[in-house]
Amino acid sequence: MPLRSPTRFTRSAAASALVLAVFASVLLAAPATAAAAKPAPPATPHVTRAALEPVLVAGRGADVAFLEQEAEHATTTGTVLAPSRDAYTLAAEASGRSAVQLAPGQYVEFTLPARANALTVRYSVPDAPGGGGIESPLEVTVNGRQSHTMMLTSEYSWLYNQYPFTNDPEAGLLHPDWWITECGCVPGEGYEVQKPFRPMHFYDEQRLLLPKTYRAGDVLRLTAPAGATAALTTIDLVDTEYVEPPVRRPRAANVLAFGADPTGRRDAAGAIERAIEFAKRTGTSVYLPPGTFRVDRHIVVDDVTVEGAGNWYTIVAGSEIALDEPAADGSVHTGVGFYGRDAADGGSSNVHLSGFTIRGDVAERIDTDQVNGVGGAMNDSTIEGLYIEHTKVGMWFDGPMDGLVVRDNVIVDQIADGLNLHRGVTNSVVEGNFIRNTGDDALAMWSEGIANAGNTFTRNTVQTPTLANGIAVYGGADNTITGNLVADPIREGSGIHVGARFGAEPFTGSLEIGDNTTVRAGTYELNWNIGLGAIWFFALDRSIDGAEITVTGDHYLDSTYNAIMLVTDWPVKDRHGIERVAFSDVRIDGTGTSVLSARTAGEASFANVDARNVGAVGINNCGAFNFPPTGSEFSVIDLGGNDGGGTTGPWLAPWELPNTITCDDRPPRVAPPAPSAW
Repeated sequence: MPLRSPTRFTRSAAASALVLAVFASVLLAAPATAAAAKPAPPATPHVTRAALEPVLVAGRGADVAFLEQEAEHATTTGTVLAPSRDAYTLAAEASGRSAVQLAPGQYVEFTLPARANALTVRYSVPDAPGGGGIESPLEVTVNGRQSHTMMLTSEYSWLYNQYPFTNDPEAGLLHPDWWITECGCVPGEGYEVQKPFRPMHFYDEQRLLLPKTYRAGDVLRLTAPAGATAALTTIDLVDTEYVEPPVRRPRAANVLAFGADPTGRRDAAGAIERAIEFAKRTGTSVYLPPGTFRVDRHIVVDDVTVEGAGNWYTIVAGSEIALDEPAADGSVHTGVGFYGRDAADGGSSNVHLSGFTIRGDVAERIDTDQVNGVGGAMNDSTIEGLYIEHTKVGMWFDGPMDGLVVRDNVIVDQIADGLNLHRGVTNSVVEGNFIRNTGDDALAMWSEGIANAGNTFTRNTVQTPTLANGIAVYGGADNTITGNLVADPIREGSGIHVGARFGAEPFTGSLEIGDNTTVRAGTYELNWNIGLGAIWFFALDRSIDGAEITVTGDHYLDSTYNAIMLVTDWPVKDRHGIERVAFSDVRIDGTGTSVLSARTAGEASFANVDARNVGAVGINNCGAFNFPPTGSEFSVIDLGGNDGGGTTGPWLAPWELPNTITCDDRPPRVAPPAPSAW
């Protein structure tokens, strides 16, 4: 095994034994309610999508092979965590904002809703006292028989402190010259914070392929055994599915014929590269059969098809390797990944990757590192049916490049983004992907230096990004965000974000946002100490006024704070604004505060925006905070059909138009009822 960087810590049995004393207080940070000592018989399966009743999100998000069941709805002898949206707690990072905790000897039990031979468990176990994680077993039984053991680990979870975070729970402030909410100050050198400071990224997930297929109605039990290392094992959810037999490609260039070891003991990178060269010469494809293939560096792909037997069967796995000296791009590590050639060298074309898993072991964030699952530039290419876990970013593409399709992939447990189209990516489609537990934006288009244009994010599902946004667009022209489902962003981000920031090129042409659903979005922004919106527009580097931006048919459900927010950063509030934004045919069911929070100069129009269960005044209009006698610097244009509201009356009342100042900087939050059919 390679040496890890100094911020990683090695597990030990002694450290694991101390886990209860050190981390019980963190694990129990969210209030809990005890389950009954003798659980009821297994209940009817409660299948959800993003912890919502499926009818509420019909036709939106990814079509996935698995069925989701939340642990808090299951039968258990454990403890159900009370729902919470407070960052740095296990409940807040759980899907649906609740989970079940098991002490040794306790279990949670699910009834299979359909035939299944495979399952995915999303879980959390404590960190070791010095960081680096522990291992702890989880017993899996079906109908009380056929026991299997999953060895859970916290090696890839538990980050702390300020961006870009650390694995060390005992670290002092990484940036004492940054303002922090905890003291409302810039603390300076020598300031002591309570340790561990801002623990986060608690969850991980594991998959298990069972030796037989079970029927609908069979009972799946997950038990923390009596000898479990972890004092508490937290189960968030279980996904169950039926996995088809492995795909065979007898006419392809099988990597075994070129010396690849399917046991994962010997490096397979060279053999895979030889198979790629052979396939290119002979006009065939490359086949990765069932097995685990060790790859500890980038495989460069160009004009080639690489197919696996299915992502449950073919695994390409590798370690993060420290480089002897930094690479030209600033990387200090390398790791497993399939990369197109650099755009500066012409990029790659006609690359087709499908049907395998990419598994890294990245557990720290170093922004210069290229340790992503898929990267580089790929023109006229397709990526589909991959499962990517434990890399820094699942897929990060650096343009200019054109004509990429990313379809039906699963990306989980990332240290940073799920997928990012970065600088000059055009005419590309990201469709039907499922992304859970990212450490930054789950899906992003970032027009840094060169505008992205003509791209579409459609019918993707995003769950529980622990930082930042579900879907973010930073500049660009003629892009589309449609039919997506975004759930449970945790902090400092929104379900959908439109940002003039990070050096992005301006918005031009059009930006179409339509038929998306967000749930339990509109998070707390740590640096500003205010709540955001489920959809959030932010002018920082420049105004957002150069594109026609339409938001049509979106549903914003159970928003923690606002449904819609438009804001300009305070130092530039009198220079920048937000204009040419039109909302129509939008449904808003539940806001902790307002339907609209305007903290900028500019304007937006509203037509047929219906709201209910609104927690505060419908429009919180602060404008640019100059409070002139003529009214707010932000104008609301009422195009009719804007109905509903909350306890304070209609959300869009005549007295609020066009620019009445209704500024309440931090209105109290009122938890709305659970979403229901409209």
